[in-house]
Amino acid sequence: MITEADTCRKYVLPKLYAAGWNDDQISEQKSFTDGRILVVGTKARRRPAQRADYLLRYARDFMLAVVDAKAAYKLPGDGLQQAKDYAEILGVKFAYSTNGHGTVEFDFTMGQERQFDSFPKPADLWQRFRASEKIEDDETSNRLLTPANSTIGKGQRYYQESAINRVVQAVLQGKKRILLTMATGTGKTAVAFQICWKLWNMRWNRAGEHRRPKILYLADRNIKVRGELICRN
Repeated sequence: MITEADTCRKYVLPKLYAAGWNDDQISEQKSFTDGRILVVGTKARRRPAQRADYLLRYARDFMLAVVDAKAAYKLPGDGLQQAKDYAEILGVKFAYSTNGHGTVEFDFTMGQERQFDSFPKPADLWQRFRASEKIEDDETSNRLLTPANSTIGKGQRYYQESAINRVVQAVLQGKKRILLTMATGTGKTAVAFQICWKLWNMRWNRAGEHRRPKILYLADRNIKVRGELICRN
């Protein structure tokens, strides 16, 4: 009997390649949480990490979709609920379930479920995302895909990546008030740095001039700068 791993290797991955997704855009068997810690009496244990069969990215730091794969003998939509749950956690707009032959999509931008024989192309999915977020001009679109600084830390956790992208998108769309609430220990300083890094590298400033912005950090400690910032003209 063909297994889920066989389905991924023989059917799902070739279909992703055929749709135009490349290895840099596909994260396979990607764990995005460490697993919840459960305390029973005086003992604690960690539940299994949440792992997606495939995460699809339009760019290195911009995730678009999650794919849940099931064995070929199952129905294409058997994994859709799990894919939808993962998509909501990850903050992506598109969830897919497949048995390697048929593919079921749930589009959160329209609240619509559809079935296809193949996966959508990266450019098509990006255009659908842009339409849902009202990103009409190509300049804003290209700026939104500005990569984060990959030379520091161990990479971004899924919620950090989502927070960075949402704040940058709000800035690019001209929103003047943005509130980002994060708990202690979740990487506020790292998120603030990456937001600054992206805006600085794309030469964003409120005046619309071709120059880098001036960034003022506000700190309440002598040693560590907090994740609060003001971008000036």
